[in-house]
Amino acid sequence: MLLGTWNLENLYRPDGEFGPKTEAEYEAKLTSLASTISALDPTLLGVQEVGDPEALEDLAKKLDGDWHVALSEHPDGRGIRVGFLSRDVVPRVLADTNTFPAPLRPVQGDDEGEPVSASGRGFLAVEIATRAMTLKVAVCHLKSKLLTYPGGRFNPRDEGERARYGAYALYRRAAEATALRALADQLLDGDGRDRDVAVLGDLNDEAGAATTQILLGPPGSEIDRPGFKIKDKGDRFRLWNVAPLIPAEQRFSRIHEGRPELIDHILTSHRLVHRVTAAGTGLPDTKAPDLPSVGPEPGKRRGKPASDHAPVWVRIQP
Repeated sequence: MLLGTWNLENLYRPDGEFGPKTEAEYEAKLTSLASTISALDPTLLGVQEVGDPEALEDLAKKLDGDWHVALSEHPDGRGIRVGFLSRDVVPRVLADTNTFPAPLRPVQGDDEGEPVSASGRGFLAVEIATRAMTLKVAVCHLKSKLLTYPGGRFNPRDEGERARYGAYALYRRAAEATALRALADQLLDGDGRDRDVAVLGDLNDEAGAATTQILLGPPGSEIDRPGFKIKDKGDRFRLWNVAPLIPAEQRFSRIHEGRPELIDHILTSHRLVHRVTAAGTGLPDTKAPDLPSVGPEPGKRRGKPASDHAPVWVRIQP
């Protein structure tokens, strides 16, 4: 079984504000995405930046075989949401939520002080059952590090404004990570030693970032630490980031202003991490993803085929 996550980058039908401008550009994007998914051959693929629900259906029709779609009902202001593509097995929706858990309070989102009490994009959890295993997976797309300012500006008026809006974005991403961790707790149900659970998606920060670390649970047993091979009570609640299992030359999923970074992640329960036989980015059997370098203005990528992210995947022994 192959489990993956991929930010599809602005998957909209044409003629809207954010998607391709022409049918030809749209078809080129679908063809490119479908080619990568077919080569990846996942059993379950978490996806982000689905702008039009119909566009994900169009993509599924481009794929050979029997594919099923599940989408969150909580889009952000641009209409983008998370979802799943599942091959052969129909995913059963377990949860679709965007609320912050109690007693976490709303966070400040801008200079006006307007409180933010929900994630920008919903979290979707599904279950798939095969003859070999039952897998529960949550997909997410946390608040971006890309800063936007009043009036839709991408450039601040001064460094004070940049600092404040950087803090607001961090507040939101931390709160969203906390909400996602609450969903992970529901899926684990204190039984991570005996449940195959994964949390995956675009976390918009690297493995060592504080917001990413929120998701892991009790520290000290990471894959690249001595405690990994020692069982303890925390194994029932922990999630393990598979990033250390990705070959070093592949350990990035996006290139931002010339710097490779791994911001898309797969985290697994105790039972599942010991079933992982391989992990990577891009396509299996390739040295490293071939990605464009992106800057602070996402509009420049409008109409481009494929995606500015690479898929991240794990191969699982049932």
